[in-house]
Amino acid sequence: MPNVRKAAGGCGPGDRSGRRRAGARTPWLYLAPALLVLAALLVYPIYQLGLISFLEYTQAQVSGGEPTTFQGLGNYRTLLADNQFWQVLLATVVFAAACVLATLTAGCALAVLLTRIRALPRLALMLAALGAWATPAITGSTVWVFLFDPDYGPVNRLLGLGDFSWTYGRYSAFALVLLEVVWCSFPFVMVTVYAGIKAIPSEVLEAASLDGASQYRIWRSVTAPMLRPILVVVTIQSIIWDFKVFTQIYVMTNGGGIAGQNLVLNVYAYQKAFASSQYSLGSAIGIVMLLILLAVTLVYLRLLRRQGEEL
Repeated sequence: MPNVRKAAGGCGPGDRSGRRRAGARTPWLYLAPALLVLAALLVYPIYQLGLISFLEYTQAQVSGGEPTTFQGLGNYRTLLADNQFWQVLLATVVFAAACVLATLTAGCALAVLLTRIRALPRLALMLAALGAWATPAITGSTVWVFLFDPDYGPVNRLLGLGDFSWTYGRYSAFALVLLEVVWCSFPFVMVTVYAGIKAIPSEVLEAASLDGASQYRIWRSVTAPMLRPILVVVTIQSIIWDFKVFTQIYVMTNGGGIAGQNLVLNVYAYQKAFASSQYSLGSAIGIVMLLILLAVTLVYLRLLRRQGEEL
């Protein structure tokens, strides 16, 4: 019988396994061009960053005045022994967590609002949000500094704060930067979550409403679980963006605030690498940031996968 099937044009087990292998390779062939571009744009720079972090690389080595020497983990030991590094790391984690939470809250709330309002207000809100999203970070930061300027800004006048300087105090400066970061970040969350909500079958939401569920209950028990993949994407993206904030802090606090009170890791790395010409230490900070972001992303994905299995 096997010989008869083969003679009649049938496929044996070996042919089927070969086709499966060929089918498994097909997606990678389509992804190959994008993977090559990503390798050129990401892998090589990361390799160079890691290499410099293991060398003694200061202005003397850049100018060729002294030979480059291998330091091993010396730069990392110097970095971990620096109390300022730990203070900046703690400030970065707290600031990024606050930005992510505020961005997700504002974006999800406005996405739900878009499903409740009429077409014209929805269009106006979408255009305003996209305008904030399209504004370059340095332009938006400069505008926000002007709005909250103690002498000429309209916000202090409206709030009756007089000549109060938002960038003088550590917490008020971080709060001001947080508002600007949320302002330019929430449109991504809002548009993405809104698209996900519109993709949910209306019958599901109507059934939950007929069962007497409140809007909060519908969001918590019906909408959010169905939006899990989208929420994973926007959360991880927000974590990456907010953890490596540079422009807003640098522009709005004039390089990190008074005596470095508003430093975050990206600005701290910039000061070490370019202001102090300690390129190896700046590279070490960049590698530490990369490892932290990878760890956070992997842990977050693992927790979501575990929750999905439990459900």
